[in-house]
Amino acid sequence: MAVTAGRIASAHRPAAVTVTIGLLWFLAVTAAAGGIALLFGAAAPDEEWLDSVPVIDTWVIPGLVLGIGFGLGSAVVAYGLQRTPHWEWLGWLEDLTVYHWSWAATIAVGVGHAVWIGLEFAYLPEYSILQYVYGSIAIALMLIPFLPAMRRHLRITA
Repeated sequence: MAVTAGRIASAHRPAAVTVTIGLLWFLAVTAAAGGIALLFGAAAPDEEWLDSVPVIDTWVIPGLVLGIGFGLGSAVVAYGLQRTPHWEWLGWLEDLTVYHWSWAATIAVGVGHAVWIGLEFAYLPEYSILQYVYGSIAIALMLIPFLPAMRRHLRITA
């Protein structure tokens, strides 16, 4: 592990952490690809779908949120869980939660993605099986961090 000795409570990676890393990398790759597709019009839905969405009149903003927010964001969090680097600028979050910053960041990605999927359900005229798949991933990212094995693994020790 790439952390200062004694900072992370457990060097053994529990299955919950491995599964979460896999979900985050999956989300990172597919969200980045989806964001790029939206930005370049390769897989953008009909422009008419935007008629029911307030404020947004092009697929550029959703493409950027998907690609950068969920693509890059999920990759950073997956890296954080995988390598558990200590980044000084996130020390305040570790002090607040007593867990490695990637613990809270995983929950934040889950909440953000749940909001994203919820907005899709609220505003888009058609539903896709992918919304249920990604909604399930969002719920998993919000709940798995609370499993005892994951909390033990990411707990910051003195």
